[in-house]
Amino acid sequence: MIYDVSMGLAPLFPFESYWWFYLGFSAFVVAMLFVDLSFFHKESHVVTVRESLGWTTFWISLALIFNVLLYYYAQSVAPLHAKQIALEFLTGFVVEKSLAIDNIFVFVIIFNFFAIPQKYQHRILFFGILGALLFRALFIALGSYLMQNHFIVILFGIFLMITGVKILLSPDRPVDLSKNFILRALKRFMPVTDKLHGKSFFIRHQGKLLATPLFVALAFIEFSDIMFAVDSVPAIFAITKEPLIVFTSNIFAILGLRSLYFLLARVVTKFHMLKYGLGFVLIFVGLKMTWLNEQFDGKFPTEISLFIILSAIVLSILASLYFSPSSSDENTHHTKGGVS
Repeated sequence: MIYDVSMGLAPLFPFESYWWFYLGFSAFVVAMLFVDLSFFHKESHVVTVRESLGWTTFWISLALIFNVLLYYYAQSVAPLHAKQIALEFLTGFVVEKSLAIDNIFVFVIIFNFFAIPQKYQHRILFFGILGALLFRALFIALGSYLMQNHFIVILFGIFLMITGVKILLSPDRPVDLSKNFILRALKRFMPVTDKLHGKSFFIRHQGKLLATPLFVALAFIEFSDIMFAVDSVPAIFAITKEPLIVFTSNIFAILGLRSLYFLLARVVTKFHMLKYGLGFVLIFVGLKMTWLNEQFDGKFPTEISLFIILSAIVLSILASLYFSPSSSDENTHHTKGGVS
């Protein structure tokens, strides 16, 4: 049976029985990233729209293929739940992919502030993804334990709703990274040079180890992902209580984040109304955790959840294209607290 907090059922894919899958899946992900950096992006270069479109299509296709394989495997294990499992993965993937778009706004701000050339941005994002995978795994492991407590579920649901309301009501504002505590902390513990030195994260100057702007930008990206994970991990636990689905859908969404960035970086500031769609999604999943699930015998229909989430994101994007942003909107963006 599928695990459900209110019903106290065991997970369909318990970690103690599927540890080999987690290990194999993690090894596969690391291998794919190694192939990506060692063969396709061995030399620093500007990633073209065509290249980023190809990689974005590849990662999304890989996630959909995995979903099909998961469906057929679930049919052999628990035929009555196979469709539900596949829908939960797809919905979780859509939620994580949608929330990941907000990361792209932050990436644009960070790279522009530190004047990181486009040819080095992929290298920073590559190592950023490695750190994100580790932090997400830790967050998911902690979440799978905490979410067994109904009080914690309600608490996370309230937190998501508050975050969603803050996104809806908070005005866009300029972000000044020079006053951010991350930069101050780095400069306190390690000297930082203002000049780029190729693709190096560190250099030695007069016997001292100095961090370059590439490393500082990487530190900002890692910290911002931790902040985003605080929202995204509880959000996907509102969709499914299967840790395996939470883990895989989260990882697939992160894997395609780099290519999606290079695809959307030039136009993402045009999506000035996307924050309303993202805020609505967080409020909705918070309502699922605190109230809606209880109204539907412990599980709000996943098909309806997928429709509501997709509609909110698509409508906010269409509204952004229909209502032109002001010049100030194109240069500012409200963040959820990651780097502002």
